[in-house]
Amino acid sequence: MNITLFGTGYVGLVTGTCFAEMGNTVLCVDIDADKIADLQAGSMPIFEPGLKQMVANNVAGGRLRFTTDTRQGVDHGEMLFIAVGTPADADGAADLQYVLAVATSIGEHMRSPKVVVDKSTVPVGTADRVRATIATTLKDRSADIDFDVVSNPEFLKEGAAVADFMKPDRIIIGCSRADTRERLEQLYAPFNRNHDKIVHMDVRSAELTKYAANVMLATRISLMNELANLADRLGADIEAVRRGIGTDPRIGYHFIYAGTGYGGSCFPKDVKALVRTADDVGFEASIVKGVEAVNERQKRVLIDKMLAHYDDGLAGKTLAIWGLAFKPNTDDMREAPSRTIIDHLLASNAKVRAYDPAAGGQAERLYGNKITVCANRDETLTNADGLVVVTEWNEFRSPDFTNLRKVLNDPVIFDGRNLYDPDYLRQLGFAYYAIGRPGP
Repeated sequence: MNITLFGTGYVGLVTGTCFAEMGNTVLCVDIDADKIADLQAGSMPIFEPGLKQMVANNVAGGRLRFTTDTRQGVDHGEMLFIAVGTPADADGAADLQYVLAVATSIGEHMRSPKVVVDKSTVPVGTADRVRATIATTLKDRSADIDFDVVSNPEFLKEGAAVADFMKPDRIIIGCSRADTRERLEQLYAPFNRNHDKIVHMDVRSAELTKYAANVMLATRISLMNELANLADRLGADIEAVRRGIGTDPRIGYHFIYAGTGYGGSCFPKDVKALVRTADDVGFEASIVKGVEAVNERQKRVLIDKMLAHYDDGLAGKTLAIWGLAFKPNTDDMREAPSRTIIDHLLASNAKVRAYDPAAGGQAERLYGNKITVCANRDETLTNADGLVVVTEWNEFRSPDFTNLRKVLNDPVIFDGRNLYDPDYLRQLGFAYYAIGRPGP
């Protein structure tokens, strides 16, 4: 099929590239001329394992192209995927201006029947607004052209987005027309061979399914963090508790790791947006509001442990920080716990020496010369008064603790991901603060 993707962020670029990988002819459209120029030159705007080579292969094969020309994009695609950003407004609502701008452009340039697919994460009712926008724009042109609008939400994890798209757990299709449903089934057939992963439903249910999935996962994280904070006060070990409850098949082990809170472009935004959606229809979403409140508090847990350790305060201290991205295998620092920690340290007149395998460039753009972004993990330890572990990259899991003990001015580790054995570190002479584990 001829496919057009509007938007070349995580969702748009991964979706378009994976469709091209299966033999479709894909045109990705973005209004950011610099981003398109970089993509045409082979430079990636995001860090995502496996994506750069897949893009290069499909560009070389003539199946994947990039442009800023909206008219060309509308003309090219028999299916037009909207995958632009929906950032949170000040009140938490999803900002649909970019989605509706694409809908207007489609209405302005459409000359043949189209299927318009909402791929962005959008509030319930957005497909209706997209449909109305296109219909109004067509009417203004006195054009009578058939089109359909469907919901096909993405379920891509940053750091595993390519694998998630190529081997999906489920493919949600929200539509009402049988002919549209059949065309989407044909498009997704290469991704649906092992067993039927397609779940059909109405459009509004598909829109809510995306929010429900992210809020459910965010709830597990916040609940586990709340239990960890309780364990801190009861002298229990949340890691033992995790193993104890994870053996229950009704619970399982996914998303029950205590830590410094969730971040990124999805969970924080989607939790806020669902709260706002509930408010708009007069419903008190108490649990969802609690999830957000717990998460914001959790980002400060390591700060509180630092303040408890350093009797004389943080001013003048140098802290080594391992991990800046909100999770491993991405360079995304949006809503990352590291930012809350760094901001507090800087406000307290502490110095920060930080390292992340992928997000160093992002940190330099965010903080400039306010912090020192190091080339490797060991460089952060120079003149450091303590180590703060924020992101669980593999290279942080088994450091040389004997060398750490020698290099740190104060042998203290604040472990926001519970990576290390508390008893072993204390035997080596460390003060060790973790999340929901006995200490120091």
